[in-house]
Amino acid sequence: MRHRSPPLCAALLAAALGCAGDSGDGARAGARDWPALEDEAVQVLTRYVQLDTSNPPGNERSAADFFQKLFERDGIASQIYESAPGRASIVARLAGNGTKPAVVLLHHMDVVPAQKQFWKADPFAGEIRDSAIWGRGAVDDKGMGAASAITLLALAREHAELAGDVIFLGVADEEAGGALGAGFMVEQHFDLFANAGVVLNEGGYIATDAETGAARYYAVETAQKVPLWLRLTASGTPGHGSLPRADSAPNRLLAALARIQLWSTPVHVVPEVERFYADTAHLENPKQRERLRDLRAALADRAFAAEFTANPRQNAQVRNTISLTVLAAGNKTNVIPPEASAELDVRLLPDQDPQIFLAELTKVIADDKVRIETLLSFPSASSPTEHELFAALSEIAARRHPGAVISTPLATGFTDCHYFRVRGIACYGFLPFELSDRDASLVHGNDERISIANLKSGTQLLYELVSRLAGAKV
Repeated sequence: MRHRSPPLCAALLAAALGCAGDSGDGARAGARDWPALEDEAVQVLTRYVQLDTSNPPGNERSAADFFQKLFERDGIASQIYESAPGRASIVARLAGNGTKPAVVLLHHMDVVPAQKQFWKADPFAGEIRDSAIWGRGAVDDKGMGAASAITLLALAREHAELAGDVIFLGVADEEAGGALGAGFMVEQHFDLFANAGVVLNEGGYIATDAETGAARYYAVETAQKVPLWLRLTASGTPGHGSLPRADSAPNRLLAALARIQLWSTPVHVVPEVERFYADTAHLENPKQRERLRDLRAALADRAFAAEFTANPRQNAQVRNTISLTVLAAGNKTNVIPPEASAELDVRLLPDQDPQIFLAELTKVIADDKVRIETLLSFPSASSPTEHELFAALSEIAARRHPGAVISTPLATGFTDCHYFRVRGIACYGFLPFELSDRDASLVHGNDERISIANLKSGTQLLYELVSRLAGAKV
């Protein structure tokens, strides 16, 4: 479905913070508090990134304690749930009157590791440099956590009358699959979210032009590729390093990996990808527009397919991908080890059968001395493209970025959304921040950061969106 921004709604959207409630004095009073709330968002994120929640080991309990103390100062009750020692998630709730379903603000508190020697700033110092907050997790996903916390605090301080509950949910373990975080919470404490109508999570964002900063489109993630993490273990004849063996475990593994590297998985366009490129074709140069309006047909042209898939992100959107991420073998230079292993990060398109893919991979490896073990796999799940969220976001986009398209690209990564989707709760990936391709490339990379202006603007956007979805009146 294509979502274009409609005309502005008539009821003083800007003054009333995005049609969140009535347009009376209370709403305007809330708007006057935003400079202080935005400064508080900066303070919260600065402190938050200083908490080293690298996964492994996680230690998300420190982050859960941080938020619990933050909410306590405003009288907001919260509960911490540990799935394992130090692996904690936190839930805080503002109660509504039950006439609308609850809105869940989900973010993960763990981050991927960062190697300080490759950064220009200490990744866990929360340094403000060049008008930006630097640190691991500034975008993925602690920025969302700070914006969510300020949204909850703002609604509480305004004594907003809510039609639906607003639930803050910070979880552990997303960067390792989420079993100890969102998975644990949904499996063991689903009653906390049973009345939810929507979960807002990471995944999409406001895509901007890297050179001009102009907003191109609002990306809302409704579907994502499915992870199939694998370990290959080769066995072979061990021995002394001075006597090379063609059938050694490392040699077998390297040969198998070479065959995998040469394997070109077929191009396949799923409906979500076809729709996204049709939605955004008008933003591209004239030579590309007509082709992108019908990507499936365009990719039948070998020359265009080669050009299109040369871009790593585009390539990942139209085929199953395989990344070699971990290698392990011996631990002594003069000893040929009996086993060698490699881990593969496989991402399948959402309509693909993992068992069929594994059968094909086995044929490519063509060596019965290399066994395949599945480390992580879960079923495909998506959220509907018809939801109140899109109307609310369209109104906000029309005011902030007139003419911007709301579209639903396929996410090449995965998030915790699938835990809620398989239980029948719509979950949408949308970070309220403006990010160019250059900004997005810093996620999981060196020098991750978010500008202070971006954090402030995004926090207010999230407040507007949540207020609308929860039927807030102040």
